[in-house]
Amino acid sequence: MITLRPDQIKLKNDAYTAWNSGARNVLAVMPTGGGKSVVLTDIIADKLRMGRRQAVIAHRNELVSQLSNHLAQREIIHRIIAPSEIIQGIVNEHRQEYNGRSFVNQSAITSVAGIDTLLARKDELENWFPQVEDWTIDEGHHVLAENKWGRGAALFKNAVGLGVTATPQRADGKGLGAHHDGVYNSMVIGLRMRQLIEIGALTDYEFALPIGDFTIDDDAITENGDYSPKKMREASKRSHITGDVVIEYIKHAIGKRAICFATDVETANEIAQNFKAYGVSAEAVSAKTPTVIRREYIKRFRDGRITVLVNVDLFGEGFDVPACEVVIMARPTASLAVYLQQIGRAMRTMFGKKYGLIIDHVGNWKRHGFPDKPFKWSLDRREKRAKKKPDDELIELTRCLNPSCGKPYERSSPFCTHCGFAPVPAPGGRGTPEKVDGDLVLLDRDALEKLRQMTMLESPEKAAAQAVFASGGVRIGAAMIERQTAKIAAQARLSAAIAQWAGVQNAKGRSDQEGYRRFYLAMGFDVLTALSKERSREDYEETATIVEGWIKRAMDDAT
Repeated sequence: MITLRPDQIKLKNDAYTAWNSGARNVLAVMPTGGGKSVVLTDIIADKLRMGRRQAVIAHRNELVSQLSNHLAQREIIHRIIAPSEIIQGIVNEHRQEYNGRSFVNQSAITSVAGIDTLLARKDELENWFPQVEDWTIDEGHHVLAENKWGRGAALFKNAVGLGVTATPQRADGKGLGAHHDGVYNSMVIGLRMRQLIEIGALTDYEFALPIGDFTIDDDAITENGDYSPKKMREASKRSHITGDVVIEYIKHAIGKRAICFATDVETANEIAQNFKAYGVSAEAVSAKTPTVIRREYIKRFRDGRITVLVNVDLFGEGFDVPACEVVIMARPTASLAVYLQQIGRAMRTMFGKKYGLIIDHVGNWKRHGFPDKPFKWSLDRREKRAKKKPDDELIELTRCLNPSCGKPYERSSPFCTHCGFAPVPAPGGRGTPEKVDGDLVLLDRDALEKLRQMTMLESPEKAAAQAVFASGGVRIGAAMIERQTAKIAAQARLSAAIAQWAGVQNAKGRSDQEGYRRFYLAMGFDVLTALSKERSREDYEETATIVEGWIKRAMDDAT
C-alpha cells in the first residue's frame, strides 16, 4: 500500500483547491525524485472512485508502459490506446511483475495513451474524446497551446487537466500559462528540493569538478534553448572526455552505481568501452537501443550486475531508472530542466547511501548553479521575467582553488564553504571593489574613504548656490532646492533599505563581508557606489525598489 507524505497530501489538496476555484488546467510542481507519480496516481485513483472517465497521457509514446506500470502499482484497471503488440507487451510485463495478474482491461474508463497515438487516431477516437472528464500528462512543461501536447489536450473539450513537472520552465522561454503560450490557469508547488532533503525524501548531494578540456560556445545553442547535438558531438571529439570520465569515476566513486549522460551514441559507446577496459561493468543505451535490450540493461543495473549505464538523452525527463549513487555529466545543457532532471537521478534515496555525487565534466554547475537554490517559478514567459533585476538569492558559483578540494561554492562567500580556503587578492587588487567582488572589508583605507566621501550629498541650499555660480548668476533657487531635497530623500530611502537588507543577511547567519559581496554580485556595483552622489534620484529609487523587493521575498520565504 502506498501512503502519501504530508507534503504530497498538501500538493494534491492544492490542486483540488485550484480546480474548485475555477482553474480548468492545473500544473503541479515537485522536484525530480520527490514523488510526483505518487501524487498523480493518487488523484487518478480518487477520480476513478468518482466514476470519472480519464485519459492519462505519456509525453512520449515509449513511456506508455511506464505510466501503465504506475497505475498497476495502485491496482488501477486501465485501457491502453496503442498498437496491439505494445498492449500485449504491457500485459506480459504486468504478469511478470504482479504474480501473473494484469491490470489492463480495454473496457476500463481510465485510459493510458501516448500523445502521438492520440493525434494519429483522433478520427477513430472522436466519439470518445467528449466523454473524457479529466486528462493528466506527465512532464507537463511540454504543453503549449499550439504544439502537439496542447493539440492533444484540446481534443478533450469537456475535461479539466492536470500537468505534473519538476521544472515549470522551458528552455525556449515560452510561458506555460494560458494567458501566454500554454494551457494552465493555475500552478501549485510542493516542497522545494532542499526541504525534501531535510525531511529525508531525497538524499543530499556533492559535486566533483574535474578540470578537463571540454569546451563549447554559447553560439551552439539552438532555438529550442539547448545545445545543438552536432556541436556537442564535435566538442566531445575535440576533447579527452571519454578517457576523463573513467579516470575521474575511479578517483571519486569506484564501485558505486552511476548514470553517465553523453553527447552522442558514438561517444557513449566509447565511454562504455573505456569503463570495461578498466574492469568496470558498463553498457551504453539510447533511444536507438531496442526496447528489450534497454529493459534488460536497466534490470541488470538495478540488480548491480551493471555498474555504469551510459545514455544519450534517454534517462532524462519522465524515464524511470533505479536509484543510483553517482551522476556523470559528460553532456552540456543550457536547459535548467535537463540539468535538474539529470541531477535528480543521484538524489533518490537508497539503503546505505549518504549522498549523491555529481561529477560534472562540462561546466553545467557554472551555467545553472546549485540544484536546490530557490527558483522563482512562474507561468509567465521567461522574457518577461528576465526584465527583472537580479535576485540576491541567486548568486553564481565559483570553484575552490584549493587543489585538494575543487568543489563549488557561492561566489559571495570570501572563502570556500567546504574546506575554508580563502583566495588571496592579486597584488594591488584591494584598491577597487571590482577586484574583490564588492567586498568592502578587503579595500584599503584610502579607497574606502574615497567611496565614503562620494556618498555625501550637499545640502539643498549649497547645491542651489553651486548651480547659480555654475550658470553665471542665473537664479535657479527654489527649483534646485526642491530637486536636491528629493534626491536626499531618495538616497535616505535607499540607505534605509540597504540597512534593513543587511539585517536580513545577518539574521540568515551571513557576515557583513558576505553581505557586501552578495549585493555587488547581484547588482553589479557595491553598496557605497549605490549611494554615490554621482547617481541620480531615479537611480536611487530604482535600486531601493529592487532591494525592498529582496526584503519582501525574504520575509515571504520566512513565513
